[in-house]
Amino acid sequence: MQRNFKTFFNLNESGDPSKDTCGILTVEGRTFPVDVFYTVSPVPDYVKATVETVMKIHEAEEDGDVLAFLTGQEEVEKVVSMLQDQARTLSRYGLKKHLRVLPMYAGLPYPEQMKVFERMPPTVRKVVVATNIAETSITINGIVFVIDCAFVKLRAYNPRTAIESLVVTPISKASAAQRAGRAGRNRPGKCFRLYTEEDFEKLPESTVPEMQRSNLAPVILQLKALGIDNVLRFSFLSPPPAQSMVQALELLYALGGLDQYGRLTEPMGVRMAEFPLSPMFAKMLLESGNFGCSKEIVTIAAMMQIQNIFVVPSDQKKAAAREHRKFAVAEGDHLTMLNVYEAFVKHQKSSQWCQEHFLNYKGLVRAMTVREQLRRLLNKFKVPRTSSEGDPDVILRCIVSGFFANAARLHHSGSYRTLRDDRELHIHPNSVLYGEKPPKWVVFNEVVQTSKYFMRDVTAVESAWLVELAPHFYKQAKHGSLGSKRTKVF
Repeated sequence: MQRNFKTFFNLNESGDPSKDTCGILTVEGRTFPVDVFYTVSPVPDYVKATVETVMKIHEAEEDGDVLAFLTGQEEVEKVVSMLQDQARTLSRYGLKKHLRVLPMYAGLPYPEQMKVFERMPPTVRKVVVATNIAETSITINGIVFVIDCAFVKLRAYNPRTAIESLVVTPISKASAAQRAGRAGRNRPGKCFRLYTEEDFEKLPESTVPEMQRSNLAPVILQLKALGIDNVLRFSFLSPPPAQSMVQALELLYALGGLDQYGRLTEPMGVRMAEFPLSPMFAKMLLESGNFGCSKEIVTIAAMMQIQNIFVVPSDQKKAAAREHRKFAVAEGDHLTMLNVYEAFVKHQKSSQWCQEHFLNYKGLVRAMTVREQLRRLLNKFKVPRTSSEGDPDVILRCIVSGFFANAARLHHSGSYRTLRDDRELHIHPNSVLYGEKPPKWVVFNEVVQTSKYFMRDVTAVESAWLVELAPHFYKQAKHGSLGSKRTKVF
């Protein structure tokens, strides 16, 4: 990676190193030795193995805090809850040293995140269960033991299918070294890798740069806003695939952010570039005044930025599902989230009310802050403040105006198929539409890939709206083959 940077910034083309216009300076960090331990054979379930390893460290190793790496919020919360149960059992048996288990992930509210930095009394061992945010973004003092599950959740964009998905993938050797290094910040430490040494040798040397596996629409929009018109000739440090660039330009053109010459449109494109959200969300928000539902759309956009509004404690799953059903509507997740927010405001933003209904109070407070930011931007662009007055159709049509590219239709097999390339998708188990009678047509926010491709934040729509609101993207089909340039809606 250092060499990449040097090659990129070095203007010397003579081949004489003495004429280099830049060099590499290294600042040695102070790290203590870290002993690395591998498993004898592959572990069948790294979540369970993480819990077991923490308990073994707690019972057999000397003082020192533990940092365990997992792939995402759901896994982190699952392990935290399992470890808290174990810790309660241990304290009943009168173990001298107590366990304090803390989660750490990007979506965690700020006060909760700050808890991982608190000093613990000598009788308490701190266990931080984190995503890869703790790999490089933060340093937690007192960590002596690291548990590495060997996986990470990365955002990956497939330009062929135009699907951006969160994929659980093996880490690189560079990431494994970074994780192990977390144990040697204060004193010699130990790293327990939940994989064999043989598997470690098969890992890639470094992680693929995000620029080469992302949806480039927001990047291109920002470059255009900065006045860089010829984005295809732009000198990227890690050049993205050409297909990703073309796909992004097509999407921005379809959203009305670029004109036929690839220039930023006035005012739509310029305004879209100012939003701290993806171009699809920006388009939906900017169109909301025309549909007469800007108040509802700004709430929906804010709620979509918060992960896990519904809280499901492992010991109260049925009670939580019962409470959550009270907010659910047949139209899908977007309007369900609108209901949750409006009920939260109606009940004086009470944390007690959130607890009773198994809702994430801190997440809802964060959604209020995001909503206020977005509302100020809409005021700046003079988008009228209007309400749908209870009419769901105008809200759904407005969502389609931004997310028409993420549309899928029900297949006779029971799964869904994307309209653009017939890719198989399924409704995510966390969606309110999961397990219900599946709607024929849906739009979605994103795709998560685990065992299958799952659509997240799904809403039922009418096929006629796709043709009406994105005629440049879809056209009505006379039963037959799919159109080459634009997908036909059957």
